Amino acid sequence: MNPGAPARLRLTRAMRIRQGRDFARLKSQGQRLAQGGLVLNWLELPKLPEGAPSRFAVITTRKLGNAVIRNRARRLLRECFRLHQHALRVPVEMVLIARRSLVGQSFAGVEADYLAILRSAKLISN
Repeated sequence: MNPGAPARLRLTRAMRIRQGRDFARLKSQGQRLAQGGLVLNWLELPKLPEGAPSRFAVITTRKLGNAVIRNRARRLLRECFRLHQHALRVPVEMVLIARRSLVGQSFAGVEADYLAILRSAKLISN
C-alpha cells in the first residue's frame, strides 16, 4: 500500500456502476483503451465541490471461462480498484473488460496490467 493512502479503503455501492444507461453513456461519450489483459472505457467527471467518488464496473464475458474464472477476474479487478482509487487524478467513471489473457494470472500480474492501463490513459501519475 502506498504511504499516502488513506487507512481505510472501501468500495461502496455508490462507487459501482450498475445502470444500463450509465454503461451506454460511457460507451458513447467515453474514451476506450485496450492493453494487455484489459479493455478500459472511461469518462472523466467534472470536479464537484462535494468530491464525488470515482465509479467503477467490471465486465467479464463467457469467452473468459466458466463462472469460477469470471468471478475470480471480477474479484481481482475490484480489489485493484479498491487499493488504488486514491491514486486517480480526477473523479472518473470506468468500466474494465477482462480479456482471456487475464485468466490464470496472479494478483500481482493483474495489478500490474491495471496500473499500466491507467498510466496509459493518464488517469494516474507515473
